[in-house]
Order: sequence, then C-alpha cells, then structure tokens
Amino acid sequence: MTFPAPLTGVVPPVCTPLTPDREVDVPSLRRLVDHLVEAGVHGLFLLGSTSEAAFLTDRQRRQVVEAVTAHLGGRLPVLAGAIDMTTPRVLDHVSAVTAAGAQAVVVTAPFYTRTHPSEIVHHYRRVAAASPVPVIAYDIPPAVHSKLPADLLLGLAGDGVLAGVKDSSGDLAAFRELVTGARAHSGFSVLTGSEVVTDLALALGADGAVPGLANVDPHGYVRLYRQCRAGDREAARAEQERLCALFRLTGAGDPARMGAGSSALGAFKAALHLRGIIACPATAEPQVPLSGEETERVARILAAAGLL
Repeated sequence: MTFPAPLTGVVPPVCTPLTPDREVDVPSLRRLVDHLVEAGVHGLFLLGSTSEAAFLTDRQRRQVVEAVTAHLGGRLPVLAGAIDMTTPRVLDHVSAVTAAGAQAVVVTAPFYTRTHPSEIVHHYRRVAAASPVPVIAYDIPPAVHSKLPADLLLGLAGDGVLAGVKDSSGDLAAFRELVTGARAHSGFSVLTGSEVVTDLALALGADGAVPGLANVDPHGYVRLYRQCRAGDREAARAEQERLCALFRLTGAGDPARMGAGSSALGAFKAALHLRGIIACPATAEPQVPLSGEETERVARILAAAGLL
C-alpha cells in the first residue's frame, strides 16, 4: 500500500506484549494487532513510548516490526519509531525498521546531548535524506528535553523533509499554531498524542490521534474520531468524557513506589491481559510491576467502562 498523505484517523501506539522472561510475545502481539484492526483503526505506530521502545534491544525492536508487518500483510500503514540519542544511531534504526517493513519512521529530536534548534534541523534533514520512507517528527519534550517549535516543523514541512508530526507536548496553544500553519502544507499530518483532549485537537484541525489508551479501547477512539468528523459535538463530548474516566486506570500504581511510566504502561498491559488479549502483563525492566491490589483497581475501572 502507498503511505497516505496526509495520514489521518486513529493510529494507536501499539503496546509490546512480553513473556515473563521479558522476550517479545509474538502470538500476543498478533492478537493485539487483530483487536486494533477489528476496531477500525487507520494505522499502527510501533516502537514509540507506549511500545516501551526505550527498553527493547535492537533485536527486539526489529522483531516487533517484522512480526506486525508480516501479520498485517499491507492492510494498514505501519509507522515505526527510529528513536535514539544521535543522528548516526537513528540512521541505523531507520535502516533496520524499513528493512523490516515499516512504511514511515517516527523520529524525536536528539537527546542526552544538549542541542540547538539548528542541530535539530540538521538531524531531521540528514535522516530524511537517508530514509526510503516518509519521516514523521515526534514532539515529546518530557522524554527528550527539547520542544519542537512550530516554525521549525513547518519550515521542514515546506522543504519536504517531514511528512507530519506526532505532538505529545501537551501544549494546546502551540498545537493550534502548528495546525494553523500546517494548512499551507498539503500532505503534512498533524497528529495529537493526547488521550484526554483528542476531541479538542480534532476540533482545532488535527488530522488524527495517536492515543496509548486506544490499545485498551480502540473502538472508543474510532467512535470519537468519526463523531468529531461528522460534527456531532454532543456525542463526541460524551465519548471523550467516557475515555477520560477510563484513562484514570493509568494512575493505578502507587506513586510512592513507582514512576508514572510504570503505572501507565503497567495499567495498559494489565487491562489488555484482563480483557484476554495478551497472555502476560509484564513490563520491561527496570519498570516496577503493578501489585495485585493495583491490578484490581484497573479491573474496576475497566468494568465501569463496560470493557470486562
């Protein structure tokens, strides 16, 4: 299939199911993909934050992309994260994931090292020049400690370097500036990474959404997207409020003993396990697993949402 320009719709950042010994659980991954496809999602994003890409070995990253692209057989566009600290390392990931079948790569700004905007621009130009597939920027300041300004992104879009952006910054004002400016660049996708203001992002003009919670309830996000596109504001608001209540499961973990990432990813996987989609709720080390009591909290929230 040709990669759509612009990419639109619901594109879940796919969780990576693991076995108890922390290897990729390919049968569970295939079931998760089937669950998402059946719900009517418009694409899949592998090897992002929700996929625990930062915790996977290079071998496991490639294994995930190969397993999903082989199972999908071209039914949906597949994006894959090529996320690493510096340009040469990102280029290695681009080669690996595109050889494994990814139809676009998703790339953050460089991190660990301190970078100037001019260096970030050079990074994206270098990656795009070497990539055989479209490059989508990933704006996630909490993880990489750099905000991608709208003028930087739109300049690269105008030069044909970037095919889109996944905005996980949480900055709605900056997002509006980006969406407004993107109207001058046909084929450039602006996607929100937010679970809880998806309806607002779509109302502002976003092309689609990349919500981690869509692993757990893809049908809800597909409904929300369709309601927003149809202009049914009342239905969309009700659906978004239901999804916001479901999103409370990400706070199931006790912050006294685990970070927000362990809690959220652990909750997504606990929910998928409780729903019978993945065999094991294990998260990658050194993340802290949910306790039995915390998993019960996730179960109660799922039941309240009608998902058990």
